[in-house]
Amino acid sequence: MDVYSFYTGTCFEAHRFLGGHWQGTGAVFRTFAPSAAGVSLLAEWDGWQDRPMNRVLDGNFWELSSENAVPGQRYKFRIWKLDGSFTDHCDPYGFFMEKRPHTASILCGPEQRHLFQDQAWMRSRTTCLTRPLHIYEVHAGSWKKPGSQADDWYDWEQLGDRLIPYVQELGCNYVEFLPLSEHPSDESWGYQNTGFFSPTSRYGTPRQLKQFIDRCHQAGIGVLLDFVPAHFAVDDYALWQYDGTPLYEYPHSDVGVSEWGSCNFMHSRGEVRSFLQSAAHYWLEEFHFDGLRLDAVSRLLYWQGDPARGENQNGIRFLQGLTQGLKALHPTALLAAEDSTIRPGTTRPVAEGGLGFDYKWDLGWMHDSLGFFQSPPEERAETYDRLSHSLTYFYEERYLLPLSHDEVVHGKATVAQKMYGDYEGKFPQARALYLWMMAHPGKKLNFMGFEIAQLREWEEKRQQDWDLRKFPIHDGFFRFVQTLNQVYLRSPALWKEDYQPQGFRWLFCQKNPHCLYAWERQGGGQRIVALLCLGGQGPATLSLPLPQAQRLTLLLATDELPFGGDRPWKERVLEPGPSLEFSFTLEPQSGQLWLVEETAL
Repeated sequence: MDVYSFYTGTCFEAHRFLGGHWQGTGAVFRTFAPSAAGVSLLAEWDGWQDRPMNRVLDGNFWELSSENAVPGQRYKFRIWKLDGSFTDHCDPYGFFMEKRPHTASILCGPEQRHLFQDQAWMRSRTTCLTRPLHIYEVHAGSWKKPGSQADDWYDWEQLGDRLIPYVQELGCNYVEFLPLSEHPSDESWGYQNTGFFSPTSRYGTPRQLKQFIDRCHQAGIGVLLDFVPAHFAVDDYALWQYDGTPLYEYPHSDVGVSEWGSCNFMHSRGEVRSFLQSAAHYWLEEFHFDGLRLDAVSRLLYWQGDPARGENQNGIRFLQGLTQGLKALHPTALLAAEDSTIRPGTTRPVAEGGLGFDYKWDLGWMHDSLGFFQSPPEERAETYDRLSHSLTYFYEERYLLPLSHDEVVHGKATVAQKMYGDYEGKFPQARALYLWMMAHPGKKLNFMGFEIAQLREWEEKRQQDWDLRKFPIHDGFFRFVQTLNQVYLRSPALWKEDYQPQGFRWLFCQKNPHCLYAWERQGGGQRIVALLCLGGQGPATLSLPLPQAQRLTLLLATDELPFGGDRPWKERVLEPGPSLEFSFTLEPQSGQLWLVEETAL
């Protein structure tokens, strides 16, 4: 390892030197603990005896070779402090850990290697800027469970048998997992890590995870990972006070403790930047993840995420170095920022002063859209512009539209439950919301359970309420989502020109009693007209001129009978009237998608 790059925060391969490494016969162990009075290796294969490690390189690193090491067995580092006390830690660079509540690292050997068979996928992979991207966000432990207990989990092989064909059936083309790094508390959902290089043992081994991703790729499904570079768990066996001093965290609680009670990384330290950058590179390289979603980016841009406290220049430089370095190593890996701020430049290249991400989560679109659909339909005409507001700023960044796990927890209600009105009245509105989402410019992300209109908030201890599909109204909703997804995937007009202004134009967007909206998407030589009627009055009629349009074919209407609506659609082709305008009739809380057939020139 280049020690200079490690200290200056430009290293992306610290994991090749640090940690426990099997060498064919025996293993070598190294850790970075500059303020420790001493470091020992405790290992299962050695009867947990205290084996002192030696200072190497500049004296801040410790090393020991063990000829008796056995892959698959456990080990820890005992860190001796200057006062004579010690704490036993897992390996910060360990590649596997035992299942909570146990805390030891596990030595990985050849049994965790996997020969990938996804070469065709990796060669053709892109960041999807001009391709469809609909992400199915999943918590691996609660999508489906083999039993009723909180810690009943499928392993990666079993999950693949169920999840991969389901995602194909549903019509999403990417899966994004909530953090999979090892973590002690199920309730943190993986957002408070102890093993940044260790896939959680809840769902199996590192090799099983690699095999799962390989299977996804061969089935045409991309896999993204939620990555947490802002903070870490407070458990004393992990990174907290690792060498007896605040090595990874700030020494002062005013900036060192996050709003979640976890420790904030001190990104001004090159050693910390190298640690996080190496972890990000490791997940992309070793497991063939197709990209990372970076969590809590606002906490890196501003001190404690508060713009009033000023910009955190160390955090900003870390993000720029991370995205630039990852793009050099993995040009086609997708990098998305969960950035709730209005600070410009998230998706601008670093060379132009930006942060270098491919996508920024459009949390403004999410809040405006959900707030609009939560309001009484008869009042929506007064807040008409709230729904269309996102198009006033959309082309300032490359936005991804998220309806994520954060919107279905902590008393917020699920997306379907948020819709105004009684039980049956929520379904037509939810169908209209998802049409709005899929026909709006930008890539898409939806959290598991959305497709069955789940009405119970998500809990990490329970699987989704799959029995809902026994009820016709929920099964119809699934059919609607499935059909909408298929229309999206096969319609270049809905994604080819997502980030080009010519890919979208309003056809009708002015306050009106029926809350009518109409717009056109175009791309890849295709045009699609989308319409919504979201007010509280009766059916509405809208006439629109569509230059060069010879006729329209209905792709989807949200109130069709198979979807749980009450209107049997017979007229699936529209031709212009005498005034060369097309006339549309829409029921309240409904939407339609029409394919434009142009006049031959």
